Amino acid sequence: MKRNHKGFTLIELLVVIAIIGLLSTLSILALNTARARARDAKRVADVKQIQTALEMYYNDVGTYPATASITAGGAIASPNGTFLAAVPTPPTPFDFVTGDCVGQPAYTYTSASPFTTYQINYCLGAQTGGVSAGAKTATPAGIQ
Repeated sequence: MKRNHKGFTLIELLVVIAIIGLLSTLSILALNTARARARDAKRVADVKQIQTALEMYYNDVGTYPATASITAGGAIASPNGTFLAAVPTPPTPFDFVTGDCVGQPAYTYTSASPFTTYQINYCLGAQTGGVSAGAKTATPAGIQ
């Protein structure tokens, strides 16, 4: 007598479930890494955007703005125009929990009299666009 077996054995089902679980775990890890890199790329782009607005301000006024005048969400503007409508805030969550970046999640701008130079401090969780991870500084000379 011929038996017609239809369906899967328990072992076959367990193997398929294990493979699906492994693949989904790997894809979630890759997605989290991609998200962290995207946040760091946004941080670098934000700092470059702030630098561009500061250079436009300098070309218009002849000095850089005072430290107190540049705050997150505030504008970079002179009497002749607005160069950046809102200073960006860093994306969250912060990827750095150790080292020089602890307690420094925001972009910090400083400029001292006679306002011929400035410094923007920020942090990166990983190397991005040729900029290494950790506490970084941007000046009129560029991003370090």
